[in-house]
This record gives sequence, structure tokens and C-alpha cells, in this order.
Amino acid sequence: MTEAAQPAGHETIGTLEVVHLFTGAMPTGVSVSHTGRVFVCYPKWGDEVGFTVGEVRDGDVVAFPSQELNDNRSDADPDRLVSVQSIVVDPADRLWLLDTGSPMFQPTQHGGPKLVCVDLATDSVVQTILFPTDVALPTTYLNDVRFDLRRGAAGTAFITDSSDSGPNGIIVVDLASGESWRRLHEHPATKAVPPPDLRMVVEGQEFIERADDGSTSPICMGADGIAIAADGSRLYWCPMAGRRWYSVSVDALADRSTGDDAVVATVADEGDKGCVSDGLETDDQGRLYVTDGEHDAIHRRLPDGSWETVVSDPRLLWPDTMSVATDGHLYVTANQLYRQAKYRGGADQRRKPYVLFRTPIDAGPVQLR
Repeated sequence: MTEAAQPAGHETIGTLEVVHLFTGAMPTGVSVSHTGRVFVCYPKWGDEVGFTVGEVRDGDVVAFPSQELNDNRSDADPDRLVSVQSIVVDPADRLWLLDTGSPMFQPTQHGGPKLVCVDLATDSVVQTILFPTDVALPTTYLNDVRFDLRRGAAGTAFITDSSDSGPNGIIVVDLASGESWRRLHEHPATKAVPPPDLRMVVEGQEFIERADDGSTSPICMGADGIAIAADGSRLYWCPMAGRRWYSVSVDALADRSTGDDAVVATVADEGDKGCVSDGLETDDQGRLYVTDGEHDAIHRRLPDGSWETVVSDPRLLWPDTMSVATDGHLYVTANQLYRQAKYRGGADQRRKPYVLFRTPIDAGPVQLR
């Protein structure tokens, strides 16, 4: 790992340290185990993807947990990985793989969208949860996931549906039974903010979809980033296309007997976070982290409601997914998402390598929940 000096004039908490350079497909997710193992994922968005989940080992990325598991036989393969968007190590040090079942954002089929648990002691799959078609809709895009192992017999998972062409919402999963259900279905707080109420600018250009024929359309991705409060009381999320973020009672979400109206009644507008965020994260001190793709930065909100910038660096080209690790660092992928051809008039303007960075957030080790 190498460390680079922070540009002059930036008063931030940390500096960026390069963990890995990617010269192939564009990564999105990252997660770090309690023992320091680093995992990444590559959703199938058009790049040549040899495996959709990998582990960084000795300066390279290798298929994880095996190449066979990454070689899907169809987009509805229930036993293999199709297109993984998010990976998360839970408090029990297991790695969960969130499979969209939606290469190139195509309509999903039963068997494709799933949540897969890998025991890191054996690197073997110990649980696969398939979503029924009334939970993972044909338009659903499973974006990110967080876990609370304190709820239910085996814990509960919460997933954002960020679809840009269909309903948005939060999916709740009981890990013991494998049952899942939708919450906040089409609630306004899960939806993208339409123009002219939102104007995103990255690298001096408005961040919109631009076709090669010159036509444009707004970005319509809804509920995206997700995080759970340190005390487990509130679940936070943000639409990708939007500057506000929201929270809801986890008690209400996780209790299937609670009616939808009662869940909605617990939704709170957390205010304007001042940036367009692709990712959210939290730590054991109750601090909430937000990525800032417009300004190459990461910020965090403290328990008293005040804000501070964790890091600001021109190399942080679209900070995507964050992972707080037990080594006292925040890991983040920078993948130049906004330079893809769909946003640049058909011309792919990404410049390899993509980067996995980390930045210190505390003097000592972090205790994961």
C-alpha cells in the first residue's frame, strides 16, 4: 500500500492510501473481514467480467469463493452468482453476496436475485436465499444490504431496490426462515428526485444520461445507499439521484405484523446532506458516512448532528461503496462510474486503473457490530 499527500488547502481527517489498482473490469462493492481479508465485486454492466466476486490476494484479485460459483449457467441460475452488486461482511464475520440477477439491468427472473452467505472459516456457501417474484420484481435492482444480527432468531437483512425503471423500496429478509417482504414500496422518500428539482454536476458536466444521438434523460435511480444506526434503532437510506436522506424505525420494518401505514409513520427526513451519495456507512461510535461523488469526497455526520469531511482528494473519482474495517480504516472503491459511455454520449471516458483506497478514521481499532 502506498500513501499520497493530501492536496494543499483541504482540511480533512484522513489521507487516501492505495490498497489495490484495478486494470480490468470496474468494481463497485468492497468489504473487509475481521481478520483483514479484502473482498470486491464486479456487477456485469458491460465490462468483461471473468468473475463477479473476488478476493484481493498478494496484489491480485482471484475468484471467490470459487471460479465455478462465478460461472453462472443462466441469468436465473439459483446455484451460482449472476451479477453481484454488493458484498458485506456481517458482525459474525461471514461474507454475504447480494446478487442482482440483472446483468446490464435486464429484467430479473426467479432464481437470479438472491442473497448468498459464505462462511469465511471454510470459504463455503452455507445459505442461499432466493427472493419470490413479488419481492424481487422484474424491474428490481438489488443495490446494497446491511445486517442486524440482534433481530430475529438468526438476524435480519435490509436491502435497497434502486430500480430506475420500476418501483423502489426496502426489502426486509428474515435470515432464519429466508422469508422476505417489501417495505416503503414506492414511498416518495425512496424515489429519485426528478428535474428541475435536482441538478448534479461532476467534472464540470451535468450528470445525466447522454445517448450517442445527442438525446438526454435524467438519472432515475432510487433508494441506493443504506446504513443501520449503531444502536440498531434506525435504518438510513438515500436515493442515488437526490441530496436528502431518510431513516425509518427498524422495529417497524422488522415486525412483519406492523402495517405499512404504521411503518410509513416512522419515516424521518434526515435533511440535506449536501451531496449526491452512492454509498452510506456507519461505525460503532454512531457516526454516519456519506460519499460525495460530485466533489471527490467522503463526509460524516456526528451523533450531535454536526458534519465533518473525512477525506477530499481529486483521485477519489466517484467514491462508490464504503466499508468500515476493524483496522480503524474506511475502505472505499473509486470507479469513475459517471464516465461510462451511457453518461458521455456513447464514449467510454473511464481511465484505468480504478482504485480501492482506505483512509484512517480512528486512532485505534474499530469494533464492528
